[in-house]
Amino acid sequence: MPISLTSRVYPVWGQGLALTALALSLGACGQSPQEPFSIDGSSTVYPISKAVLEQYQQSAPKAPPIQINFSGTTGGFRQFCEGKTQISNASRPINREEMNLCNQNEVRFLELPIAFDALTVVVNPQNSAVNGLTVAELKTMWEPSAQGKVTKWNQVNPAFPDQPLRLVGPGGDSGTFDYFTEAIVGKAGASRMDYLQTEDDGITVQEVEQNPNALGYFGLAYYEQNAKQLKAVPIDNGAGPVAPTKENVEKATYQPLSRPLFIYVNLAAAQNNGNLRDFVEFYLKSAPETVAKVGYMPLPEEGYHLAEVTLQNGEAGTVFDGQSQIGLTIGELLRKKAKF
Repeated sequence: MPISLTSRVYPVWGQGLALTALALSLGACGQSPQEPFSIDGSSTVYPISKAVLEQYQQSAPKAPPIQINFSGTTGGFRQFCEGKTQISNASRPINREEMNLCNQNEVRFLELPIAFDALTVVVNPQNSAVNGLTVAELKTMWEPSAQGKVTKWNQVNPAFPDQPLRLVGPGGDSGTFDYFTEAIVGKAGASRMDYLQTEDDGITVQEVEQNPNALGYFGLAYYEQNAKQLKAVPIDNGAGPVAPTKENVEKATYQPLSRPLFIYVNLAAAQNNGNLRDFVEFYLKSAPETVAKVGYMPLPEEGYHLAEVTLQNGEAGTVFDGQSQIGLTIGELLRKKAKF
């Protein structure tokens, strides 16, 4: 028996119109075509989706191939909203420009939160002088006016050594770049550009590991996988230094660098491709254990239940209205999804 689902209305930003989300009738498992599909987007979410994919392929060895890559959240949304991929990993919510692109290409999407992250600032373990950084000090390092001018550690804080400041981090197609710049500098994308830019967080690990004067940032999982080679820096947002730990994210004390992680799913593909639908259902069921193993914070059980409801009911759209969500807590995320 197919499940009849209700249509909903969502805004088309910048056009002053409204589009009705597709009414979705999901057939029983296996009754729709089993077709290949592709995943792209956030390098932060990539390890979760890759681990889930490996488990899924073991459980369903006859399923068609699934391609997975990482081009950054922004790069991933660009492809997703042009209909070139069917799942987009994202380390921030979809923004209004991307929503417009999806609407232009008639791509309706399901927004599924799957984890929480502590965006982590790292230095080389030989850097004994830096045992914490304030948000203001990070801004001094990374704001656009620092380009070509703030080139030594002691320019950030006179107590730091008179040594070159080597910065490495994600580039402009990264959701981590968007989130970090807005949280630290005050505007998404506002950053000095004279640093080593890479969408591969593994390169950031290598650079910081090899250079005693380097500093970089990425998702917590990349630090936890390389904790022996790197040093995580506690961040002081006015109440003293707080380390990027799962406990501090759950207590909402690691701010402003705690953030939700998502997958976005093409609604029409979820309707028509049984392979994709089976994978997403498998993803949500295996997420709590897999997220923890990868190194992020699983959502409470309620979070995955709400995501399953979104999938089953075909609830297209976003609860964030294209707005950034700096400082969002796990509890606030769940309340937003429950009201959707």
